[in-house]
Amino acid sequence: MYRLSNTVVGYLNLLTLLSSIPIIGGALWLARSSATCESALQTPLLAVGFIVLLVSLAGFIGACFNVACALWLYLFSMLVLIAALLCITVFGFAVTGGGNGDQIPGRVYREYHLSDYSAWLRRRISEDGNWRAARACVVGSRACAEVVRVTGMALAEQDHDCYRWSNAEDVLCYSCDSCKAGVLEQVRRDWHKLSILNVVVVLFLIAAYALGCCAFRNARRTLSDHPYGDNRMSKMVPRWDYHL
Repeated sequence: MYRLSNTVVGYLNLLTLLSSIPIIGGALWLARSSATCESALQTPLLAVGFIVLLVSLAGFIGACFNVACALWLYLFSMLVLIAALLCITVFGFAVTGGGNGDQIPGRVYREYHLSDYSAWLRRRISEDGNWRAARACVVGSRACAEVVRVTGMALAEQDHDCYRWSNAEDVLCYSCDSCKAGVLEQVRRDWHKLSILNVVVVLFLIAAYALGCCAFRNARRTLSDHPYGDNRMSKMVPRWDYHL
């Protein structure tokens, strides 16, 4: 039982170390893609992959070889990571409230409005740089090309968004608020799923952090003890933090 925590931490970090390789590989593969939607994920994935690689390497070395400084670095990084994920998760649940669209009688699809989403999401999608990237995704999916082109003052009077529509191939619905709302709905759904996944990840990291603390205590104890079974003798001058 004395080394159980070290063994578990070692195996866990070996697993996460191996999992970081396909993450980094996937990020490098996305960098070769010409699609804006996919290449936008390259930098975050690459950062996550390298962070997981370095943290797992520190935990693996510290747990398997009783390197206290490596375990200290591992625990500090884990604590920062847990705090960051908690903040991101709470923020994600806060900004993804609302939305989901309105069911229109006689139609198989829902109608989305910008006013249904959080102010933070509306500001983000309204910024030129962000909407330019999102617009490139919509253009690539040819979503507006499948919309029936109906012109008429009666429809325009009912919804001012219709005035933003144009039959020009490079305009179509790309300036409509409903188009931006549709993009926000997809972002909201994906972010909500990611927030739920983050809760599971945070619980896993907390358990791994607790085991890491036990492994760190074991590594620190080996520097102050002569581990000769139950009758081991302590060094004449133990480390300053031995009794903490």
